[in-house]
Amino acid sequence: MNNLLDDYALASPLRHSNNWLKLTVVAVGVLGGVSAASPVTPLFIALCMGFAAVVLAKVPVKFYLKLIALPLGFAATGSIVILFFFGSGNEIASIDILRYHLVIRSQGLNMAVLIMARTLSGMCCMFFLALSTPMVELFSVLKTSRVPDVFIELSMLIYRYIFVLLEVAVSIKYAQTVRLGYKDFLTSLHSTGMLAGTLFIRSWEQGERLYITMDSRCYDGKLAMFSSKKPVKAFELVLTSLYVISIIAISFSTKNMSIV
Repeated sequence: MNNLLDDYALASPLRHSNNWLKLTVVAVGVLGGVSAASPVTPLFIALCMGFAAVVLAKVPVKFYLKLIALPLGFAATGSIVILFFFGSGNEIASIDILRYHLVIRSQGLNMAVLIMARTLSGMCCMFFLALSTPMVELFSVLKTSRVPDVFIELSMLIYRYIFVLLEVAVSIKYAQTVRLGYKDFLTSLHSTGMLAGTLFIRSWEQGERLYITMDSRCYDGKLAMFSSKKPVKAFELVLTSLYVISIIAISFSTKNMSIV
């Protein structure tokens, strides 16, 4: 799925937009969602980010919904715990499970809904950035921000070799599968161990090859990075300003709003 995210980012029309503007939009969205006192603002941010990802970045709706569903499932699990075991106030509903009397109270319901909304807005902001900006350009932004070169180069190499090793792992697992390497539990354990060992050796070999390749090309401790200039267009600036003003206005007007 990580590979698909970068593929969509490379094909996105928003790839040619200014990276700093996209980072500003995401930063405002994350801060606005986290600091909101009611779920209205985070839901508004999630709606805006979803619209931008699907309509402006041309991400298929089915893929986008599938992308959100998995982390949202984990967030829902935590919210259910908060719903039944946290908060005080009026009793909204109750249920008996295995001699335990579980009660949903007003404060717990408000807190669970707020956390779900904040989680959704944060995920939508991060997915918008991931689906509209290739990682190579984010590394370029980090370099412009004067982040230490060691950190950037290590991140680039780790990011690159995640996919190299992932491709090798998929190929090996496919070969093991067609040879009935996962027909039962013990065989699966044996095949998984062989897969892990082979991956370790392959990663060691790839590291040695990379060092020789870079050394033969006069590597002096710094990787050259290309960054293109992307001026901010007028309508992008207007759209971003409306987005920020809307978040501030909704946040102030709904700060005392609650579900019950």
